[in-house]
Amino acid sequence: MKKQRLFSFLTIFALAAALAVGCSKSNEQANAEPAAKGGGEAVQTATSTTSGPVAPDFQLRGVDGKIHKLSDYKGKVIILDFWDTWCPPCRMEIPDFVKLQEQYGKKGLQIIGVAFGRQGLDAVKNFMEQYHINYPVLLATMEVVQAYGGIQGIPTTFVIDKHGRIYQKYVGYRPRSVWESDIQTLLAQK
Repeated sequence: MKKQRLFSFLTIFALAAALAVGCSKSNEQANAEPAAKGGGEAVQTATSTTSGPVAPDFQLRGVDGKIHKLSDYKGKVIILDFWDTWCPPCRMEIPDFVKLQEQYGKKGLQIIGVAFGRQGLDAVKNFMEQYHINYPVLLATMEVVQAYGGIQGIPTTFVIDKHGRIYQKYVGYRPRSVWESDIQTLLAQK
């Protein structure tokens, strides 16, 4: 029993430490981390003929209490953002996501936030209200975190094309121009 508790504690501690380390990276460090498509830290822009791996489908409970599936948004360009309320780079990015959802939502964009909720559901709800979040926010589970390769730092954001394939993966803050470039490229594709 003690071993099981110790293992559980160490697992939770390791996940929290990994998230804190990822969140605390400077913008320059986060922006400079290249990696291979579908894997590592920041996937370089794909060409219109390149398709990445299929984004894992999921069922997650939203802050609204409803169950949401990634497949509910099939045919849309999706920005899937893993974040939390205490993370400064996440706080910097979310106002841009709100504006992008407003600007491109009717054109086929769907932003989905996946909150870790380390400070509790009420903190997530308060954050959503404070930042006027206009897109669904879901609550992360370990299964979904693992399905997306294990989240090593936040924000970790996946850009998914209309066919459900991962086009980009970013770890760390990105300016609005990066998201807008990806969105415009993917919305123009058939």
